[in-house]
Amino acid sequence: MNGLLEGVALGLLVTLALGLVRIWRGPTVADRMLAAQLFGTTGVALLLVLAELQRMPALRDVALVLALLAVMAVLAFVARVWRGDPDEERGGDGAPAMDDDEGFEDPR
Repeated sequence: MNGLLEGVALGLLVTLALGLVRIWRGPTVADRMLAAQLFGTTGVALLLVLAELQRMPALRDVALVLALLAVMAVLAFVARVWRGDPDEERGGDGAPAMDDDEGFEDPR
């Protein structure tokens, strides 16, 4: 049973590494936020596996707190996007975001 749990923990660590690559590369803020959510979810799963593997019930409490913090992070992100933060519309370099149909007139 311990070998199985160790394999699951290793798989979760690989998933965290892939999520870190997504956070670094982007390309959009939403992609980065989803990768951060992946960190929260995978972190909770990893803590629960380690709690069982090492027989440390305190890690379950830490996993619960991490899950609550992940929910708060999503709520903060949604609130920021919902109100239309000006920094969000400009991209990372301060230049205005380009729409696909910018500069074209409505044919009607």
